[in-house]
Formats: sequence, C-alpha cells, structure tokens
Amino acid sequence: MYHLAKKIISGFISKDKLLRHEVFLRKVYSVLFTGSAHICTICKMQLSTFIKIHNNDLICPRCGSLARDRRLWQLLESEFLKQDIAVLDFSPSRSIARKMRKFGGIKYISTDLSGNFLADHQYDITSLTLTDSSIDLIICYHILEHITDDKKAMSELYRVLKHGGTALIQTPFKEGAIYEDFSITDPKEREKHFGQDDHVRFYSVSGLNERLQEAGFSTDVRRFDSDDYKGLSSNETVFVISKV
Repeated sequence: MYHLAKKIISGFISKDKLLRHEVFLRKVYSVLFTGSAHICTICKMQLSTFIKIHNNDLICPRCGSLARDRRLWQLLESEFLKQDIAVLDFSPSRSIARKMRKFGGIKYISTDLSGNFLADHQYDITSLTLTDSSIDLIICYHILEHITDDKKAMSELYRVLKHGGTALIQTPFKEGAIYEDFSITDPKEREKHFGQDDHVRFYSVSGLNERLQEAGFSTDVRRFDSDDYKGLSSNETVFVISKV
C-alpha cells in the first residue's frame, strides 16, 4: 500500500513540490499506522508497524526514517549532541536533517555534492573549504564507498575535525578484505561488484579500521543488536572515531 500511494502521489506532484509537502503528506498518511507495538526514535511516533521496503529495511511512515537513521539519531541524542558545537553532516537523510535543524544550540552544516539531499552546501569531501580544526562532530554515513580517493577524504575529515572531536562513520561491509577495482566504471558492473551503481568499493570492517587509523584517527568499532520495538537492525556496525 505504501509503494502504491507513493507512486500515485508522484504521478500528480512534481519532485520539488513533493519534497516541500512531504512532512504534511506523511503526517496524514501515518495516521493509518498509529499503535503501540513500535516507536520511531526520530519522530517519536508510536506505531502499529513499520513499513517493510524492497530490501527488507523498515521505514517509519511518519518521518521516512530507515533503520540506520533511527540508530544514528539514538546515538546522537544519547551521546554526541551538545550545546555550542559545530556539526558537519554529509548527505543527511531528510528525517535526520529536519531534526538537526530544529536542535537548538548547535551550528549545523549540511552538505551534499549530488544535490539529492536536504543540504545547505555542496562540499567536495576530498577538498573541503573549511578551516582546520573547526568541526566538533562529523556525520559521514554511507559516503566513503562512493569516493574514489577515500584516503584523501579521510585526511580532510581529520584536518577539519577539532582535537577531541568525534566522527561517526558507516558504510556497507563485507567479510574479508576491502574490495575495490577502479577499472570497473560501468554502472551495471559497479552494481554487480559493489552493490550499487555509484559505489566504487566494498569495505571490510578491518580494512576501514586500518585506513582510518592510517589517517590518524583513534577508532572505536561498535556493533549493535536488533531492537524490534524501535525498528533497529541486527549486526549493525558504526565507527566512532576521534582526533586525539
């Protein structure tokens, strides 16, 4: 029903108008999912169920958050969001971006080079136009697997992060070693090899850990269990890294 409703609405409303009215449309639609079996950590709506989408991820009908967004917000809210900090967020999900913009007492800097996300800037992660040691908290979720020169990107993250600052990193992972082959440029072949047509590698946890440490970061690899009530996935890995 969710996919049918989305298809019908998309047929009548342009993408720009749909984004402008998304909050209202979701608010109306989500009434159908009111209940007490689940709760979204972002919009705090109590739900009868999350919506299962094509990859078996669970989307919140009220704010559109995915499981990884809800985990991220839970981490941010419980540990990392504080007053008077500068936050740099790469290609944020709309649910996260809207919450961050309403969170008082922080300088929120959102960026997306593709133009597909809610962002105020278009920074190149391999050449950030930000001063050294100017950011307290970096959110870099599902970005590095898109970047050919990921070591340069990590160097830039290290440069702009303050000493004592924190970055939250997540990518898709595979077992074994990092798999990358820059001779693969065809989108269909990239999807076959790397899981998505605009990805350039598959990280392993150990491989990403090694590259981040080589860039100078102290790393804390966190693994999380599922939480059915909050719609959180099992075996989710988040890198909490710091510049010491």
